[in-house]
Order: sequence, then structure tokens, then C-alpha cells
Amino acid sequence: MSALQTALRRTTAVMMPSGIHPVRVWCSTKAVPTDGKFRVLDLKKKSFVPNAKKKYIKTITLPPRSLRMPVDQDWSNVWPGPRTFHPATVPLAVRQGYDQKRASPGKYGNAELMKIPNFLHLTPPAVKKHCSALKQFCTEWPKGLETDEDCDRHFPMTTITTDYCHSSPTIKDPKARIVTIKVKLSTFNLDKHARDKMIRLVGDRYDEETDMLTIVTDRCPTRKQNYDYGIYVLTALYHESNTFEEWERQKQEADMEHYIWENNPSKKAYVTLTRWPQKVSDDDVKSHSIDDDTVGQKYKEAVTELLNNGEDTYTLNKYKEAALAVLLPQNIQS
Repeated sequence: MSALQTALRRTTAVMMPSGIHPVRVWCSTKAVPTDGKFRVLDLKKKSFVPNAKKKYIKTITLPPRSLRMPVDQDWSNVWPGPRTFHPATVPLAVRQGYDQKRASPGKYGNAELMKIPNFLHLTPPAVKKHCSALKQFCTEWPKGLETDEDCDRHFPMTTITTDYCHSSPTIKDPKARIVTIKVKLSTFNLDKHARDKMIRLVGDRYDEETDMLTIVTDRCPTRKQNYDYGIYVLTALYHESNTFEEWERQKQEADMEHYIWENNPSKKAYVTLTRWPQKVSDDDVKSHSIDDDTVGQKYKEAVTELLNNGEDTYTLNKYKEAALAVLLPQNIQS
């Protein structure tokens, strides 16, 4: 830096007051200012291009299809298969959702109607049309199976299996191998000993109210193996129940599941009372039948129900009436 420049800088610093710094401004010497101020030199000019006005094209929206549908149209042609709900196609004022201050939202713009599955493709006329189309591939219904009772009599066993469908790389499901076999115990034609033994063997698989025996097999890897195993279990239970072992002769009255009137002293007391003053032996008690004795049947039923179901108002009153009919038959007749 020359000595002249240094002197000028010092002079400027002395003459200017403190807090004010010199600013260098370049101005055009040829341009004439119009507002009384110096114009700032713009080295980078910006080109301004006005935006072109967009043309507005008005689209013609057709009315909803539901407003143009005839009354006698075939709905199965409008909704032939399962699909998401479409408000312009369904001619119903459907509402779905909840609003605290207003009514439930309508069908237009309603996402709730699109979430849930609908069965608009399974209307009764559509189902009838599908059945008529499949009828040509079906065989006639067998004669003699017009009612459910006929089906249960000819086909007493019911097999239940389940198929699963997944949207995954594999279609296998471990629960598909489970097989459930249901059959009524009365269809086996078992005697008292075999029936009692069968109930003891199956345990809680037998429902006494419906007389239904249910066997569920799932230990084998395939469904066919589980079905064969279930049939094997039923066969083994049937033959084992009809087998009488020597140790079963040691079964006493206290081991019985239910009270049996014929094997208890109650029958002997009743036979002795009805044949009094004759003497009654054990053979007479066993051979005595109450099939034609109405009083004896009511007494047997009352005693059996009292000891099997427990004491309550109903069973006690029933036993009281039966006992009075046995002890005082003349009062009952009068």
C-alpha cells in the first residue's frame, strides 16, 4: 500500500464521526434517476415470464347408476360376485357409522361400508340361479332320507373336518389334520353292563343329555391317519365294553354310578308289601315284574330320581305321593 493511500485513509477516519463506516456504492453515470435517488447496479438481471392462464375444462359427470336402474332388473347381473361396496351401484339408502351430533353417515364417501364384507351377491334369487346351474352336476337325493331322523338312523356317525385357506406361500395348516367323530351311544345296542363300561371308559367324552359320544383325534400327522385312528378307537371301545372280565364280578352296589332299583332292598320291600302275608324269597323278588303295575312304576321312578338327583322339593313331594300310593291305596282311589 502506498503512502498516499495510507494518508487518505487516516484523514477519512479522523474526519468521519465514530460509529459511521464508509460504504462503497457503484452507480450508473449515464442513467437519469427518476425518483431522486441513485440507482443500484444490477449485475444479474432476472427475466420475468408471465404465467400462462390455465384453461378450465368442465367434465360432465353422469348421474349414479342406482338412479338409472329399472325396478325389474336382474340383480345378479349387477352384482354377480363378491366385491367392495360401491355407493353408486347399490340403490339402497345404507348408513354406517356413528356421529355424536348428527345422523349416521350416508353411503357416499363412507369408509366404514368399504371395510366390512357384504353379501349382496348371495341374494335368494342369485343363490337359486347358482343352484339351478349346479343341479346338472348333482345326483338325485336318495329315497328314504326325507327327514333328519331317517339320516340319523341310516348314517349314525358324523365326521367333522376343517379346511383352511391362507394367502401365504404354503397352504398347509396343522389344524386341518384334526378329525372329530360323533356318534350316539344308543346306536351301539349295548346292554346295561356294556353301556356302563363304555361310559366309564370314555369319561368326559360322553354327553349324557344328548347321548352323544365325541372322539377328537389329532396325534397323527395327516387327516387320513387321524380318521383311521378314530375308527380304531371306536372299535376297541365297543369290543372292550362287551367283554366281561372276572374281576368285574367283584363290583358291588357302592361302585355303581347310578342307583338301580332292581338291585336294592327297595324292590324287595315293595314286593314283600304287595304280597303280604305271603313269604317272599330272593328268586321271587328277581322274577317280580312291575310292567303292569302303575303304582310300582311310579314308586320305582320316585325312589330312583330321589337318590340319583338329590333331595329337593320336587323329588321329595314325588316320593311322598308314591309312598302314600303304596301304603294307602284305598285313599288314593277314593
